[in-house]
Amino acid sequence: MPALRNAKHEAYAQALAKGKSATEAMEIAGYSDPRNSTRLTKNDEIARRVEEIKVRASHKAEWTAADRLLALKSIFDASAKDDRRTAISAIAEANKMQGSYAPAKHQHTGANGGPIQTVDLTNLSEDDLSRLEAIFGPLAGAAGDDDEGDTGGEG
Repeated sequence: MPALRNAKHEAYAQALAKGKSATEAMEIAGYSDPRNSTRLTKNDEIARRVEEIKVRASHKAEWTAADRLLALKSIFDASAKDDRRTAISAIAEANKMQGSYAPAKHQHTGANGGPIQTVDLTNLSEDDLSRLEAIFGPLAGAAGDDDEGDTGGEG
């Protein structure tokens, strides 16, 4: 099915297929009254178009994942005897794609979802700053860090 002739209907179908709510899709498509979203969602032509977009996207995603796995398999096959590091890297990458590793946890909030606590050091005296640097300076410049050898604290 080609794109819908009505540009707003096509934009609405595209937004629904991307997972937007009916109200969000209405706004994206440029409709001013979101109350019509029920009527548009029930429109057979729009419903078929949404389904077609979703099927195409899923086929494309499946093919892309399969294609990447085949490429990693060929890298593994070509390097297994002579370059074991590359072969192991290909296996590791394929494992990541297949979900064999637990997802990394990144916390972007403080305790209980609140803001991350910070401390304002701008009003500290030179003596206070020197004491803090004596305490935390060795931690900031641990061996192997980028600022190794820079003991000035400005590194």
